[in-house]
Amino acid sequence: MAQEKTMNRGLVVVGAILIQLCLGAIYAWSVFTKPLVEAGWTKTETQMVFSAGLALFAIVMVIAGRMMPKVGPRKLAISGGLVLGAGYLLAGLFGGTSFWPIFIFVGIIGGSGIGLAYVVPIAVGMRWFPDKKGLITGLAVAGFGFGATIWVKMAGAWGHMIENMGLSTTFIVYGVVFAAATILGALVMTFPPKTWLPAGYTPPEATTNGKPTMGTVNFDSGAMLKTPQFYMIFLTFLFSAGAGLMSIGLMKLFPSQALETNGMDPVAASAVAGTAMAVFFSLANGIGRIAWGAMSDKLGRKTSVVIMTATQGILVILFPFMAGTKALLYLGATLIGFNFGGNFALFPTTTADTFGAKYIGQNYGWVFLAYGVGGIFGPVMGGKLGDLNNFPLAFTIAGVACLVAAVIAVSIRPPKAA
Repeated sequence: MAQEKTMNRGLVVVGAILIQLCLGAIYAWSVFTKPLVEAGWTKTETQMVFSAGLALFAIVMVIAGRMMPKVGPRKLAISGGLVLGAGYLLAGLFGGTSFWPIFIFVGIIGGSGIGLAYVVPIAVGMRWFPDKKGLITGLAVAGFGFGATIWVKMAGAWGHMIENMGLSTTFIVYGVVFAAATILGALVMTFPPKTWLPAGYTPPEATTNGKPTMGTVNFDSGAMLKTPQFYMIFLTFLFSAGAGLMSIGLMKLFPSQALETNGMDPVAASAVAGTAMAVFFSLANGIGRIAWGAMSDKLGRKTSVVIMTATQGILVILFPFMAGTKALLYLGATLIGFNFGGNFALFPTTTADTFGAKYIGQNYGWVFLAYGVGGIFGPVMGGKLGDLNNFPLAFTIAGVACLVAAVIAVSIRPPKAA
């Protein structure tokens, strides 16, 4: 089929990354936890805001997937940016250091805004890049990981925003920036014409040896939810994401304590732990999205998921023994972040490969609920065991769950068409 004259699809990548940089604000929450604990919050309360944001992110994403065909990707992304920005702005105006206002504005409203916009770059990117689904999905969500580095460092070591302006003003500035940048990126979030294909690309045959080719049969959400493959993918994502999310929530608190126990000055320990999260984990998180996406185009999605979850399980179990040494902490944070980032490149493409790309906006919303569930049990479990001063048990439980996820992933087979 001849290539039609359309906009440069590279603009879609730029817009997607810009949007995801803002949505990655949820991973920057760790920079706010220490000053909030110093203001009287418990560790569990800090993780409750994080968990609320993750849960609303996932729940609203299901709704967003159903909205997209009706309102279009551009309007959906703009709406998400406005809601996310409003959440942080209101937290700055009315939150201060009070738990419930911040829980509502940052956790519930902010998380909802992320859920509205998140699916847009993924769905639009897959339509423009059917020839490189893994790579483009990795690029589209890489900004989500890199965004955490920017917002953590601007609030802390680079911009000193919290120190110089206070929590409230930092929330306000972030709210304005998130809304403006997301709207700018949304301007290029449109689907290509229905008949358009990239130059030189030939779609796969619908059948291979008389059987449907993986991903060429399109399951809508109703049909997908009736397959065992959906629940296997869901559980694999839940265990893998839950372990990573718990690590994110504790990446500042636990290493600081472990380093101090090994004799490091509290100020230095806090700085090292902050660097582990804001630089090593966050950068590896973004790089992992691109790398795992590209690798999965070569290795296959299933093989990539098995390798990622198995190695993550081992790393998370070992992390309590690594966190008290600076070099090992940086190594552990890098490797866990790299694997965690892979979730966001591998599971959208796994969903598309398994159930077809036509309904990816709706279907991935259901799969992504696993992230929301993982965002509840992972960080809250870590916070509660942290309050009991038993961080190693939390990491062990999460690591074993990842190894179980790898076993589940090995068992996934192509679904039978209805």
